[in-house]
Amino acid sequence: MIFNSFAFIIFLPLVFLCYWFVFSRHKWQNAFIVVASYIFYGWWDYRFLALIAITTASSFASGLLIDRSKGASRKLWLTANIMLNLLILATFKYYNFFTENFTALCHQLGWNVDWPTLSIILPVGISFYTFQALSYSIDVYQRKLPPTRDVVAFFAYISFFPQLVAGPIERATNLLPQFLAKRSFNYAQAVDGCRQMLWGFVKKVVIADNCAVIVNQHWEHYQQCSGIFLMLLAVLFTFQIYCDFSGYSDIAIGCARLFGIHLMQNFNHPYLACNIPDFWRKWHISLTSWMRDYIYFPLGGSRCGKLKTTRNVYVVWAISGLWHGANWTFVCWGLYHATLLTISRWLGIKAPKDNTAKQSLLPSFKTLCSIVFTFMLVVVGWILFRAESMTQAIDIFKRIVSQPTQGLLLANTDKVVQCTLCCLALIIVEWTQRHRLHALQLPATRLWRHPAARLTLYAALVALIFIYAGEVQTFIYFQF
Repeated sequence: MIFNSFAFIIFLPLVFLCYWFVFSRHKWQNAFIVVASYIFYGWWDYRFLALIAITTASSFASGLLIDRSKGASRKLWLTANIMLNLLILATFKYYNFFTENFTALCHQLGWNVDWPTLSIILPVGISFYTFQALSYSIDVYQRKLPPTRDVVAFFAYISFFPQLVAGPIERATNLLPQFLAKRSFNYAQAVDGCRQMLWGFVKKVVIADNCAVIVNQHWEHYQQCSGIFLMLLAVLFTFQIYCDFSGYSDIAIGCARLFGIHLMQNFNHPYLACNIPDFWRKWHISLTSWMRDYIYFPLGGSRCGKLKTTRNVYVVWAISGLWHGANWTFVCWGLYHATLLTISRWLGIKAPKDNTAKQSLLPSFKTLCSIVFTFMLVVVGWILFRAESMTQAIDIFKRIVSQPTQGLLLANTDKVVQCTLCCLALIIVEWTQRHRLHALQLPATRLWRHPAARLTLYAALVALIFIYAGEVQTFIYFQF
């Protein structure tokens, strides 16, 4: 089941009503959330349920076993759980990738190897809930969190349907205690959650889905496009993936607030970043912080010498790229950003800590140049991310540089103009609302305190969704 579907429009109100008015005790609410979440997840394919149940059960058991053990046994149980979950992830997501590359390498060396591949479906969101489960076991091992003995609450923590398939990747230290405690309905919180959901749907349906039409239509025939048009496609994809993924996060966070649950912020206006370190402090925050805490810091982080720190950065971003998908384009995308972050470190460029820019109506010329330059560096990376293969990515880069005006300059002019204007409007809204958690969070002005003004805005946004809604597009990050 996806958020932008008719099934979800029916599913959410029913779950909401049952959650608050039928199951009043929080233990019953947890059990109901587990059932609802498994229905939500099994809507794609009921066979996926066995995998998430195995991941959840093994991680729950590992927490208890780690807590009861001493010495080397604690590490043994942690390792066993990590290996089991990574084996499941590797089998379904990476087996064919490594098999095909191993076979190709053997053929290059003159060895006749024909390793079989598997015809399997990639379970939706497996990377997200696997990392969420692993963080629990690691936190228990590091004594940051006592193991829970409430199996229902733990199943709710792993399977909570708003963020199950595309995050945010929650930590047990934040989300699990919320399922262990009693929750009460908060009207103001629920209303603001609805606002955030509405803004998420606007980003997904109005911007991301329409950009997707242009990008998908022309990307397959990139050889016929001019370099200028390819660059425009790359910019549109840059907004598509942001509005698609951050739109999902807004819907997930807003939806969770309807149930009295607070999820972590996953995006903080990343296309307003002044440099690459600042971008990665604002983009997919839950994954970036996960990689930092569970891979980068254990490797030594930046506390070792320059060469080892550089090694750590490249290891983390190679893994981050591979996490996104079983393709060399994702690995190279990760290494590209590792290179940018390494150069930034060598040049002493850090994410800004002051909030002076948040007080100004317009950015300074220096800030504007920094934002535009950072944005273009990110666009180059998204070309790698979107390409089907490294051969295609290299061809696109060559065409952008060597044939800027040869080929198709513009197609579907009206659609392109519409998407471009929507993207510009998004940037303006994000700049003016950059000090808020989401664009529809009420500002402290007299106008927006008036119910009529708010209802007019909400009605206009709903109308935009219905007017510009086209063919339903699944969320990009469901494939990860």
